[in-house]
Amino acid sequence: MEARAVAKWIRISPLKARLLTKEIQGKPVDEALKLTRFARVKAATPVRKCLESAIANAEHNYGMDVDALWVKEARVDKGPFLKRLRPGSRGKVSIRKRRMSHITVVVSDDPRPLTTREQKESGASSQQKEG
Repeated sequence: MEARAVAKWIRISPLKARLLTKEIQGKPVDEALKLTRFARVKAATPVRKCLESAIANAEHNYGMDVDALWVKEARVDKGPFLKRLRPGSRGKVSIRKRRMSHITVVVSDDPRPLTTREQKESGASSQQKEG
């Protein structure tokens, strides 16, 4: 089963927020919370809040076991942007786009599929047992 949380209109560039969400995707929630708590980027706070909200939704709304949860999807979508004017060269105006993001975190308690690295490690360990 899945539970999700969405944080909209977050005043951070989607490119900067995606760097952190790529790191937490596919990880158990306790490890993802550690990553977001100690990450030294601006996106860490809103991503952590959204992740904590998804965990609370899973526990309260669906009765899922928090220890079995993992981050199935962590996505950052583009939101609108604010246009701010700055003086430019030769008396012109340059437009600065102040970007916004929509952060979506989906957690699941289904069995987590193995990554390719984990598959290789499990295959190597089974070959060592046979030989």
